[in-house]
Amino acid sequence: MDILTQASRLEALGNPTRLAIYRALVRAGHAGTPVGKLQETIGIPASTLSHHLAKLCACGLAGQTREGTVLRCRAHYDVMDQLVGFLVAECCVDAAVSCASEECASPACG
Repeated sequence: MDILTQASRLEALGNPTRLAIYRALVRAGHAGTPVGKLQETIGIPASTLSHHLAKLCACGLAGQTREGTVLRCRAHYDVMDQLVGFLVAECCVDAAVSCASEECASPACG
């Protein structure tokens, strides 16, 4: 995986407001949520939400579709899985202790 792409995704999630928005999108499931409901849930002005959604969409973590008059926002779960996979792919690779041992502290190795 391209480290620059993953870094941009991590950077997007590094903002507390964007992280809260993204978590709300993940909780909404594959159907997503209308932008108005998301604004209500997060409790921020529409212009601020739009700015943060643009950043999440630009790095591929989220997307938007128009359904008549409703703008629906969704988390891209495949991209989220790639990012998590990128973070745990090399767990314990250089460690003296194997992931198979009880000494490995990573739940990803379990």
